[in-house]
Amino acid sequence: MKALVLESYNNLVYKDMPEPEYKPNEVLVRVKACGICGSDIHGFDGSSGRRNPPLIMGHEASGVIVEAGSAVKNYKVGDRVTFDSTVYDLDDWYTLKGKYNLSDSRMVLGVSPKEYKRHGAFAEYVVVPEHILYHLPDSVTFEQAAMVESVAVAAHAIDLTPINLRDTALVVGTGMIGLFLVQLLKLSNAGTIIAIDIDDQKLALAKKFGADHTFNSATDSNIHESILALTHNRGADVAFEAVGVSATIKMAIENVRKAATVTLVGNISPKVEIPLQAVVTREVRLQGSCAIAGEYGIVLELIEKGLVDVDSLLSATAPLEDGADWFKRLYAKEPGLNKVILQP
Repeated sequence: MKALVLESYNNLVYKDMPEPEYKPNEVLVRVKACGICGSDIHGFDGSSGRRNPPLIMGHEASGVIVEAGSAVKNYKVGDRVTFDSTVYDLDDWYTLKGKYNLSDSRMVLGVSPKEYKRHGAFAEYVVVPEHILYHLPDSVTFEQAAMVESVAVAAHAIDLTPINLRDTALVVGTGMIGLFLVQLLKLSNAGTIIAIDIDDQKLALAKKFGADHTFNSATDSNIHESILALTHNRGADVAFEAVGVSATIKMAIENVRKAATVTLVGNISPKVEIPLQAVVTREVRLQGSCAIAGEYGIVLELIEKGLVDVDSLLSATAPLEDGADWFKRLYAKEPGLNKVILQP
């Protein structure tokens, strides 16, 4: 099969690779669409430490089942499917507690930290176990389905966060996940939604998707005072940090009220600094949000019903063979580029 392979950092090669073999409980999927995730971009240059080459990246995908193992029961050849980015064992202690995203056996498609390597979906074919598959509604396209993973990551973060009726919610970072956080917060208990970024185009999208107030932290030096003015001089009730660097985590912490919850979703930096005294003396609760834990089904329903807009964030579709060029354009942060879908 043809695949886009990270041969070395900053070096993607479109080449022949062996077609993957599948086990009795797995299916072979002919990939129809696979999105370039921000984490893939940070894996491309090695900065995340989670994409050790050689590797086929890609975990935001959809396609058609072309072969199925003998133990597969609920899916058949020809089914249109998408699948979770996380591969896990069903008998794992965390899985049985409803937290498969924390499974000790957890592997992410298209990821290769030191502990494991699992080739992903920037290829003509990918193998996945039956229990991470989801049927696609007829009205959901392959391209839309390749964006479900990003929406589900945002949905999981909101599921973890205690949001009371009419709470003020702060989103720091309006990349793909941040923009889906804004959309889903608009469907939640949240009242006022505030978004912060350094990109005016992304902030305009946040406004379109439901943010009540937006601030550019690169040009506005009075963000803290503005948020206090919007929140009875207290700060936001909850915050979502969707970048993963020290400066934005600090911004989220310092702009919530006492006893607030800050949910950390961004995962760029392996290590960050936090304003410890601001956390301890104000009893701010910090929590991580890891991937997805069962939100795929509800997200597919939201997309099917038009309650979440993924189409506005799709910048381009392109052949897989042109993938290296699109990675370079995304890596260079070309203005106006959001989600790019590669089609094998």
